[in-house]
Amino acid sequence: MAQILDQPRYKCALAAMQTVHAIPRAIPILHAGPGCGTKLNDNTGISGYYSPNIFPSTNIGEKEVVFGGEGKLRTTIENALKIIDADLFVVLTGCTAEIIGDDAEEIVHEFADAGKRVIYVNTPGFKGSNYQGHDWVLTALFEQYLPRERVPVNAKQVNIFPGPPVQDPFWHGNLKELESLFREIGLEPNIIFGYGNGVSAVDRIPAGAFNILVSPWVGLDSVKVLEKKYGTPYLHYPVLPIGATETSKFLRAVGKFTKVDELHVERVIAEHEKEYYYFIERYSDTFLELRILSKRFVVISDAQYAIAATKFLVNDLGWNPGGTQFVTDNTPEEYRESVRSEFEKLNYGIKASMEFSTNGFEIQKKIRESGFTAPPMIFGSSWDKSFAKEIYAPFLNISYPTYDRLIINSGVVGYAGGLKFLEDIYTTAVQSLIL
Repeated sequence: MAQILDQPRYKCALAAMQTVHAIPRAIPILHAGPGCGTKLNDNTGISGYYSPNIFPSTNIGEKEVVFGGEGKLRTTIENALKIIDADLFVVLTGCTAEIIGDDAEEIVHEFADAGKRVIYVNTPGFKGSNYQGHDWVLTALFEQYLPRERVPVNAKQVNIFPGPPVQDPFWHGNLKELESLFREIGLEPNIIFGYGNGVSAVDRIPAGAFNILVSPWVGLDSVKVLEKKYGTPYLHYPVLPIGATETSKFLRAVGKFTKVDELHVERVIAEHEKEYYYFIERYSDTFLELRILSKRFVVISDAQYAIAATKFLVNDLGWNPGGTQFVTDNTPEEYRESVRSEFEKLNYGIKASMEFSTNGFEIQKKIRESGFTAPPMIFGSSWDKSFAKEIYAPFLNISYPTYDRLIINSGVVGYAGGLKFLEDIYTTAVQSLIL
């Protein structure tokens, strides 16, 4: 029986246009109904090289439903190639195009000699979410764009793949911090998303000696494609590293996988931890005396941030996951056990209760019924802000949708990101106390 989904925390697969948009000089071409692109752009507020509000789109309607939309797709691609200065065009298909059976692959192949690269991805909303669409875009990029032959390998180059950019509000800052940490331990990071990267970074992927996936489950299929195509080994690190505990574990895992000098990695870790705990000590009285916080929390987010925030709050801050943590990205069944297991890998043998749920109404109902003696701090999205106010709980927005804050290039990854996250947490607490 069909059910109402209240307060969705993800979008349909066509929103993988955001994955394309995060690659500088790559442009999505939407073969979808009118309004799809604007609706999926919603609150991101991101223009960049080319605004999502004017992405090329076929805007197929009744005529195309009856007679087919392949001709309109052909002319849309032709005109996009004429007027848009880009290096890569990615055709994304929506529900209507898929239902009427338009063959995007055949049309795209007509532009094989156009002088600019055009690839296609089937991304109808009825097939999955934008989390899965992100993986499909990367897979298409690796299969259709990259050459079959492997180029000479750079022994120090590491290709880094995160979860879906833009869907993660901190994506740009997080990637910059990962890039910086990799350089510190002697590696050459290659990232295709964000400032200073782009299609030229995509071209460098075959030269990578290693691929690193930093994501609980999104992206696994695409890094396996690279392993099969080029024989490039990959490290799947399922935890976004926030704060000293997890970042140090992460650097040791990366160093071991890439065979970087262990002593050098430990020196980098020691220097960062020394600085990190210096600031923790300076404000320890504030952390201990701010009694507005019950030191209990509930995270309502996708697998990436539900895991990462829980580990940081328990392992670095000593908070108690007294309630259930909610994973809202509709994690596919084959990955649920591995995601669940991460909530049991906390310091001092602590285990956090968790639940997979995509229904905001049900999540809030369960929190109300949890029997907290004092309101826990809520880490969620804009959907949860009014609910947190209703139960007198401090609230911090850490995940999509983020209607109530602007995030430009700040991040929460690494040692510096952990301190930034700590600032946000206690600023929220102080504001709750004052107001």
